[in-house]
Amino acid sequence: MSGQRSITEAENLAAAKLGGIPVRRERMAAVANIYRAASAVRQHLENSVLRESDLTWTAFVVLWVVWVWGESETRHVAEEAGISKGTLTGVARTLESRGLVRRAAHPSDGRLVLLGLTDEGEELMQRVFPAFNDEEAFVTGQLSDAECRSLAEVLRRVVLQVEERGEERRRALLNGAEPAPRRSGRRPKV
Repeated sequence: MSGQRSITEAENLAAAKLGGIPVRRERMAAVANIYRAASAVRQHLENSVLRESDLTWTAFVVLWVVWVWGESETRHVAEEAGISKGTLTGVARTLESRGLVRRAAHPSDGRLVLLGLTDEGEELMQRVFPAFNDEEAFVTGQLSDAECRSLAEVLRRVVLQVEERGEERRRALLNGAEPAPRRSGRRPKV
């Protein structure tokens, strides 16, 4: 494949490949476009406003969560950021080494760790978020305010479907079994 295919080309290729396979094409297109939109937006923001501050998407989301929620247990930060606790550990160490977050023991349970913004982290978010929001306005530039509100509501309903019914659906699909452990993608050494 040379170059990047347009969204229309991708949809046409998928339709041709699927031929007579009975699928819900509208549902497939909706999920594919959620993914493509999220990837395009993430890439644009990482390569513009976040790069200027030497932040990855994940680091920004962690800073955002702690900025909005205030000092929080790491497990809650990971959950809100949509990342694993292991990923958060690495991101938090990097942000801590840059002086943007601080880790502290929980006052009543020494096994738990709290994450909070430093003054430098607060300053960074005060400076970066307006530029980030300008880019949010840019990427939604072809939508009216009403369309943005409608899109946000529709996507919220998608998230709620997964949050409220996803576990039950997973159990039904796996006949009650736990999912197989995730693989790294590496093949076992022979």
